Amino acid sequence: MEVSRTHVPPKERVLIIANHRTEVDWMYLWDLALRKGCLGSIKYVLKSSLMKLPIFGWGFHIFEFISVERKWEIDEPVLRKMLSTFADRQDPLWLAVFPEGTDFTEQKCKRSQQFAAENGLPILKYVLLPKSKGFHACLEMLKDSLDAVYDITIAYKHRCPTLSDNVFGVDPSEVHIHIRRILTNDIPTSELEATAWLTDTFKLKDQLLSDFVAQGHFPNQGTEAELSLATCLGKLLAVICLTGLFIYLTFFSSIWFKVYIGLSCIYLSIATYFNFRPSPVVDVVKNAISLSKKRH
Repeated sequence: MEVSRTHVPPKERVLIIANHRTEVDWMYLWDLALRKGCLGSIKYVLKSSLMKLPIFGWGFHIFEFISVERKWEIDEPVLRKMLSTFADRQDPLWLAVFPEGTDFTEQKCKRSQQFAAENGLPILKYVLLPKSKGFHACLEMLKDSLDAVYDITIAYKHRCPTLSDNVFGVDPSEVHIHIRRILTNDIPTSELEATAWLTDTFKLKDQLLSDFVAQGHFPNQGTEAELSLATCLGKLLAVICLTGLFIYLTFFSSIWFKVYIGLSCIYLSIATYFNFRPSPVVDVVKNAISLSKKRH
């Protein structure tokens, strides 16, 4: 993995805006977060169909990923409700947004270019025109609790990976990531100005990717250190052991444990399908205490 030498302070609360070159870009953002010590902090805004995936969707729900239908009148209340739970500065956060709204293909690029030509917008070759409403909502709701916005541009050499590549362990020969760290105070707050800023940002991304195609690298980048093999193997072994333990308990333990597992799966299926998120126990207790004090 080749990453630009931009200083990334540890444990920052950030909003990430990234180009969506392929369907598995998010996996390499996860890799970046792991290398920067922020793996447990990263959350994604993703399309709702991914939340319907068995088991994986349950995980996305538990990790507080935000699902969207890509229809603003439906997504706005859901997005704002979830963002309101991310506002505590004490909670670490890497919130990743793909403003293009979908992964890049030549056909989508032609439609984007046609729309740009008809509306007097920049005609981009390597990215799609960004959609700004979700980005502006994130900025509006979280600006006071964010340290920075990371403008991340991802490129692959010599071909873009697919989901099947990742499933079968076929990695791209090189993953290149360019990071531009922007203070939130340098980004305009009004929706109109934020839209223009985001469009200009993607125009810069397009130029970066054009230069990458010509030169084979981003400016001022270097190779990330290899992850510790011993650490990775240790974590893999721990996951295998825990998975094996729960599988054993599911099939060979008491009937009550099997009932518990069955009810848990039913609950997660329903909660994920209907996007139901109960309030944390701590919040419920705090609200009850606050209500009690008001009554007295």
